[in-house]
Amino acid sequence: MPTVYFVVPCYNEEEVLPETVKRLTKKLNGLMAAGMADEASRMLFVDDGSRDKTWEIIAAYTETNKYVAGVKLSRNRGHQNALLCGLMTAKEHCDCAISLDADLQDDIEVIDQFLEKYQEGCEIVYGVRSSREKDTVFKRSTAQGYYKFMKALGVDIVYNHADYRLMGKKALDALAEYREVNLFLRGIVPLIGYRCDYVYYERNERFAGQSKYPLTKMLKFAVDGITSFSVKPLKIISNLGIVICFLSIIGFIYALVSFFMGSAVAGWASTICSIWFLGGLQMLCIGIVGTYVGKIYSEVKHRPRYRIETTIINKE
Repeated sequence: MPTVYFVVPCYNEEEVLPETVKRLTKKLNGLMAAGMADEASRMLFVDDGSRDKTWEIIAAYTETNKYVAGVKLSRNRGHQNALLCGLMTAKEHCDCAISLDADLQDDIEVIDQFLEKYQEGCEIVYGVRSSREKDTVFKRSTAQGYYKFMKALGVDIVYNHADYRLMGKKALDALAEYREVNLFLRGIVPLIGYRCDYVYYERNERFAGQSKYPLTKMLKFAVDGITSFSVKPLKIISNLGIVICFLSIIGFIYALVSFFMGSAVAGWASTICSIWFLGGLQMLCIGIVGTYVGKIYSEVKHRPRYRIETTIINKE
């Protein structure tokens, strides 16, 4: 039987944590009773610098529930860094790790299917939403549009998949070799390779509390995903610069023709042509330089992605 770790990033989740621990404990006991997980399996909650009582609740559960483990980050580092911290901590103790959100929107009843596919030889199993009917029209259209846009930019991303997935020991070891500081795990994990499969599920409503991903954070996350995995936006800028330069040449020819035909406004030709030409040339140069800067930027920043303050894992 595999040792299974549930990795749950948490940020200000004091309202939902008691119910999350209750449901995951029940699920873990069911998996162990069915012979799908062994007694060393755990729920690893990662406190991402919460400002409420999230860590106090996690620490208290580690004393009363042997299946609860906790990691406290020294400060808020964002969902992706907290999730990576949990996965890297779990990989030293487990055969496979299943990442999920603390808000109970991910359907934990399909975890059995995750483990069945793992036992069949899959190193990565993606949880994919079967529909978005429960989302608002705005959220559904923007989310689906984003996935399609990422695909158009050449990013290998699983459509309608967030961060609900199973990763085996080999996949976790491979993930540890990716050193990006600006994390976008939905784009990194497909790069790992290995045999994978998909489990489809209906996403639930949030049990309690408020979403920790308002529109501003979602937009920042989307931009991080695009800039971390594609240089096509920079190429688009370069191409736009070329087009504008070409249009400026056409404008220059038109201005000359107008001048010799005697229909030109005094000073108009020199002003317009210089603005168009210099503007196009600047965009072209920025695009070319930006391509190199973008690649350098991705490589040279080696700041720590997170720092652990406390770790509590009950081995008994």
